[in-house]
Amino acid sequence: MEIKSKKVTVNKNAEGLFNFLKDVKNFEVLMPDNISKFEVIRDDAFVFALKGMPEIALETKETEPYSRIVLGAISDKIPFTLEGTIQDVSDSKSEIELLFSGDFNPMMAMMIKSPITKFLETLTSKMEAL
Repeated sequence: MEIKSKKVTVNKNAEGLFNFLKDVKNFEVLMPDNISKFEVIRDDAFVFALKGMPEIALETKETEPYSRIVLGAISDKIPFTLEGTIQDVSDSKSEIELLFSGDFNPMMAMMIKSPITKFLETLTSKMEAL
């Protein structure tokens, strides 16, 4: 299952946005308002929970400086990745598009598609507001 966010423009150049996202503690400001937990567990990993949802632990899996960052689930129970592709627009602006990829059975995919889509929309709209 793959879900793409819309591409948004951020008021940071590609290097600035990449460095912001590489520092996992910054994800706290991008989280939806209904967050019930956010905790940095390592320099490259954090746990978060939204009200009424199970905790999700993410870690940095891959980086390509200033153009790509991939976060992935630490647990194998729900295997997925969240990839951000960054492109410079100018000295002070860049664009980012998020791609959620996961291997889910059809029933699970149907249940999580809407919440994941909303989650991606929140992340991108909060990045747009940076």
